Amino acid sequence: MKIGPFRTRFSWSDWFRRLTRLLTGQPDVPPPPTHRPFTIPVLIVRYFPVKSGRIDAGVTGTVDAPLDEVRRHTVETTGRVIQALETGSTYHGYKDPTAQPSLRYQIVDTLEFLEPLPTYDKPGHRVPMTDYHAVMDRLNIRHWVEERGVKEVWLWGYHGGVIDLWESNMAGPYGDISNSDRDPMDLPVLSQTYTVYHYNYERGASEAVENHMHQIESVLRHIDHGLFWDRFVGRPGAWRCGWAHYPPNGEHDYDWANPKSVWTDIEDWTPDGTGEKKQIDCTRWNGDSLTWFIYWMQNLPGANNGLTYRGRPLINWWAFIGDFDSLMAAGLGLVE
Repeated sequence: MKIGPFRTRFSWSDWFRRLTRLLTGQPDVPPPPTHRPFTIPVLIVRYFPVKSGRIDAGVTGTVDAPLDEVRRHTVETTGRVIQALETGSTYHGYKDPTAQPSLRYQIVDTLEFLEPLPTYDKPGHRVPMTDYHAVMDRLNIRHWVEERGVKEVWLWGYHGGVIDLWESNMAGPYGDISNSDRDPMDLPVLSQTYTVYHYNYERGASEAVENHMHQIESVLRHIDHGLFWDRFVGRPGAWRCGWAHYPPNGEHDYDWANPKSVWTDIEDWTPDGTGEKKQIDCTRWNGDSLTWFIYWMQNLPGANNGLTYRGRPLINWWAFIGDFDSLMAAGLGLVE
């Protein structure tokens, strides 16, 4: 029996999503266009526990600075994060001057509370966990997501070893696919998906963008582990494009300044490994974590990437960050 053509077009992940829609009675939704820009409406939330005009170190553990100084830091860092994410979503932007970002971020509003983050005792955690459900209730998150179209909440807070947090957290009709313990009860579940990123105002733009890096990895690995994690990322000792903590020459976590030179196809990645390989080391991203993150993101298959896998075109992978619900409703994977 000739099965070659069937095998070249078969995807277990696509089949599973279509079967799930059939069993749950969901309508067959036509796939949305992916090779286009996506606007992500963002709600900024800032928690500043204040005492005599300064951030209260008795609450934050380590942050002790004037409120105005920390507030200014969050504003400036938010701008740098937006710039990094938009630049990172520009497919091969470092070598294609005509390339455009796949993602555009729009700040819908900023809410500020001069009080500590709410917390609760969560089993398995040494210190109290941030109570994200309480934070979202305080915001009336249903209004922001279902009426104002917010897709992401950027929560500025603190860590300092006195509270625990998730770098990213998600809720919506398709579950929690995030860099968290994926507790289905720790966020209000609404009719539309939203993602919460918890930033630490003791840190900078690189650490905030790293939160997004891990969220991208979580989503793409969930959608198609084989294509993303096995073929795009690679494995220890044989990295292809690597991931947040490991560049292609990485030998341990956070190995962004490794001077070792390796052959990699990161700048001409194809699923079947036929792209051109070149030798690179940490000088390609100046040994800098944020520059590495932007460079890595620019090599994710983006808009009009022209790539195929087993005879099928790759979509713009940024669509899963920009329009998650529509793609999930249509049962779309990383290939058309």
